[in-house]
Amino acid sequence: MSWKDTITETRNNLRELNKAIPEATRGFAGLSQAVKENGALSFKEKEYVALGIAVATHCTPCIAFHVEALVKAGATRDEVADVLAMCIQMAGGPGLMISAEALAIYDELAAA
Repeated sequence: MSWKDTITETRNNLRELNKAIPEATRGFAGLSQAVKENGALSFKEKEYVALGIAVATHCTPCIAFHVEALVKAGATRDEVADVLAMCIQMAGGPGLMISAEALAIYDELAAA
């Protein structure tokens, strides 16, 4: 399965969750929108932070979503790799493994 397929599958799963608990997911969506639109950091900078947290928590679907957002925001491979280098420094070996996966996601999405 490609990473694009993984993202599509995750979105489909989230749609089902939204149907089951609409108030909770609507609240989360509102929070997500608010923190991305306001503040001293740019949207892209905030997505770099989110990517770092996703790598640290080993949330592959989160990594895929935030890499997708970064590709759409114009992030370069070098910028993403630099963020992943910080993730490795902070997380050691497990960070190295998940960072390699994050870069593979970037490569696939950026090539599309």
